[in-house]
Amino acid sequence: MASTFKTLLNNDVVSTRTMLHEAIPLTGTIISGTYADANIKNYTHGMFQSVYDYPYLSSSANHIFDVTLGFSATSELSASSPTTTANPQQAKKINIYNEMAQLLVGYDVTGGIRQFDQDGDLTGGTKIKECFFISFARLLNKDEIKKQSFSMTLVTGGYGGAEEVRGGSHTTDAPSGSIVIQDAGALSSYKVNSPAGEYGLLYSGSTSGSPVGLVYYQAGIVVLTASCFGNKGTNPPGATPGGDGIISPAWFGANNGTTVFWTISQALTGSSISGSCSGLRNRIANISFNNTTELNSSIYFCRANNNEFNYSANPTYLSASKLRIKNNADDTPVSYITTVGLYSGDNELLAVAKLSEPLKKTPDDEFTLRVRLDY
Repeated sequence: MASTFKTLLNNDVVSTRTMLHEAIPLTGTIISGTYADANIKNYTHGMFQSVYDYPYLSSSANHIFDVTLGFSATSELSASSPTTTANPQQAKKINIYNEMAQLLVGYDVTGGIRQFDQDGDLTGGTKIKECFFISFARLLNKDEIKKQSFSMTLVTGGYGGAEEVRGGSHTTDAPSGSIVIQDAGALSSYKVNSPAGEYGLLYSGSTSGSPVGLVYYQAGIVVLTASCFGNKGTNPPGATPGGDGIISPAWFGANNGTTVFWTISQALTGSSISGSCSGLRNRIANISFNNTTELNSSIYFCRANNNEFNYSANPTYLSASKLRIKNNADDTPVSYITTVGLYSGDNELLAVAKLSEPLKKTPDDEFTLRVRLDY
């Protein structure tokens, strides 16, 4: 234990911030396929679906994300009657949209809930009124998702109005196409007008087209417009009952065994939330992003000058009031530095740093010990 203390000056303390990143790959086989939905947890309230990296009843399972959907009360999908047999969970779908909008977009000057905006211009522009929401677990995104690192591949043949008419078994036929959605250019063009922090626009391919969603970096939430799966409207030309349409029952979960959802509108209104969530999962081929851990550090430069800390406060340093390491009175004092202690202003020990090996200290030497405190 030290018998003297040395005050750290302003020049002896430096604060730094380091961003650590991890690559997070989520393949479609984990999200849907490998465990035959044993890693998917549905709840009695039916408002969202949880996805795990292993059967969720196992102690080894880790929660990776939740998925749900909703649409605005001003959407053409909203029925005059909140919930009917033909339109299950209408009220819940509207409430989910409003809840997520309150969290991520906030309120306007009149106190009304803002709608998700396609290009981030909250005062105007095209609104996203029908959405899928993917909320990643803190285990994955840590402090935030790294900007311009998010990518999601969706299997679909209905994007941009194209038809997806496939025959045969749903379980063996490969989808007819795919789109890659990413926050291209977000490193320099991300938005800051959200109560939940920074967010970027999601594009299919290059940034020349219209955005298809939003990614909120600190919140770890992706908002995906339902129009990614085809334009709202009637059955695709040439499609017949029993075949596959833009949204097929095997991919987007039918309300019952005989219902066929030809359009995204029919899927969102005619299926339960869990059914549509399963449909979205089955269309995800890959999700990847880099997470971010913000590491704040205080670095203390503990300087031992030539005339300092040459003696030890260890009781065994003395024998009969004489230094054990001195044979003659004119021998140079020697001490060995093994520990650095950081004390408060009232001399209370707050932190201890150990050296990998003792440092021999004599009046002929000076040391600067760099102590890093992470938090």
